[in-house]
Amino acid sequence: MPAFTRLAFTCSDRPEAIEACERLIARYGQCETAEAQAIVALGGDGFMLETLHANLANPKPIYGMNRGSVGFLMNDYAEVQLLERIATAEQAIIHPLAMTAIDNRRRQHRALAINEVSLLRQTRQTAKLAISIDGKLRMQELVCDGVLVSTAAGSTAYNLSAHGPIVPLTAQVLALTPISAFRPRRWRGALLPHTARVTIQILEAEKRPVSAVADNYEVRDVVEVHISENRDISLTMLFDAGRSLEERVLAEQFAD
Repeated sequence: MPAFTRLAFTCSDRPEAIEACERLIARYGQCETAEAQAIVALGGDGFMLETLHANLANPKPIYGMNRGSVGFLMNDYAEVQLLERIATAEQAIIHPLAMTAIDNRRRQHRALAINEVSLLRQTRQTAKLAISIDGKLRMQELVCDGVLVSTAAGSTAYNLSAHGPIVPLTAQVLALTPISAFRPRRWRGALLPHTARVTIQILEAEKRPVSAVADNYEVRDVVEVHISENRDISLTMLFDAGRSLEERVLAEQFAD
C-alpha cells in the first residue's frame, strides 16, 4: 500500500477517545476529510459504523483504534508508528445493505445498513411475517420477535447474538436469521446469495406493529420491507497486518 501522510482524525464523545484524538493530532497533524488519504476513527464499534455512514458519499479508507467498550472492528490503540501501521494494513472491502421500508401510510423510507437490517415487534404481541426471496414466497408465516438480514461483516454482531451463523467475508452470502422464532419453532434461518432480494411483509400489521431498523435508522409501523445488497458502494476498513477482519471473523467461530 502507498505511504499515508494525510490523516483525518475523528472520535466519539467518550473522554478517552477525545483525549486520544487530541494527542494524535498534536503528533501527526490534522487534515480535512476531503483531502485525507485515510480517516482514523477513535472509539468503539458503534463509532466505526457512524464513521462509515458519515463517509458513504465519498468513501475513504478508515482505520479504527479502540477507545470504546467493544472493539471487534477496531485495531489496538497505540500512538507510535501509526503511519507505518496504516501503510501496511490489510483492507476489508464491504458493501452495505439497501433497505426500502414502506410504512402504514404507504410512505417509503430508504436507508443503508453496514451490519444488518432488522425487523422488530413494537408491542407485547409477537410479529407475524411473510418472507419472499427474489419474488418467490419462501415462508408463508413466521411468528417471532423479529427477523434480520446481516452482511458478512455484521454477522458477528446482532446476528450472532440471535444465534445466527458467522459468515466469512469471502463467502458472498447474507444471513437471514429469526429473532426468538415461535413458529416454525425449529427454523434457524437461511444463508442467501449476496445477490438475493429479500421482501418481508408484515401480517396483521395493525394488531402486531413492527419497526424496521437499518443499523441505527428506525422506521416505525412498517407494512413491507425490501432488502438487498448495494454493490455500487464499496467501503474500506483497514486492519493491522495479521489481524485482518477475515481473520477475526474466522477466529470468532472458535471463541469460547
